[in-house]
Amino acid sequence: MSEIKAPSTELTSQYIAQVTGDLERNAKEQERVGQEIEALQEQLRALQQDHTVLVNMQQALGAASPAAEAATAAAPSVPRQASAEIKQSKPKKAAATAAKKTAAKKPAAKASSVKASETAAKPTLVEVIRGHLEQQSEPRSAAEITAALTQAHPDRSVKTTVVRTTLEGLVAKGHVHRTKQGSSVFYAAAATSEPAPVEPQQEAVAG
Repeated sequence: MSEIKAPSTELTSQYIAQVTGDLERNAKEQERVGQEIEALQEQLRALQQDHTVLVNMQQALGAASPAAEAATAAAPSVPRQASAEIKQSKPKKAAATAAKKTAAKKPAAKASSVKASETAAKPTLVEVIRGHLEQQSEPRSAAEITAALTQAHPDRSVKTTVVRTTLEGLVAKGHVHRTKQGSSVFYAAAATSEPAPVEPQQEAVAG
């Protein structure tokens, strides 16, 4: 009986180990897909905000131009009779046309400036992360970056998983460098090549 139980026990332990490994891989895959989904949702929200701003600007600009065209088209539509009335009415109509154009331009200018300020006030997560890394002198982990962004932008819902996924996207594009120290991963802004220091040396040699 002991000989029969031994192989069955080994098979059971093998099945348990295989199932445990499959569960771990499944959990990691779910976490990875969830991170990608959160990053894509963040990008989608940013694009939707930009789309709303652009649509409002287009409507504001589109509403201003017909009013100006209608004002300019109405000016020459005056009967040819009563030439004296025409001479007297021209300055008044010109002033009214100018006033209509100015009134039409002001809302469009105000709307565009307000929308532009809103767009500038709400940068995307990618821009925020890049700007933060460019200000750092040392590489930072995803958790450190998330904590700093949460403190600097309390109105944003910043998650470590989304930040890490966004950082990996920037690494793929060459905007961010990734370094690994043991089990920890750190990120730093990619150094831009600056040929400016070479020019003074050439000038000194030439002089």
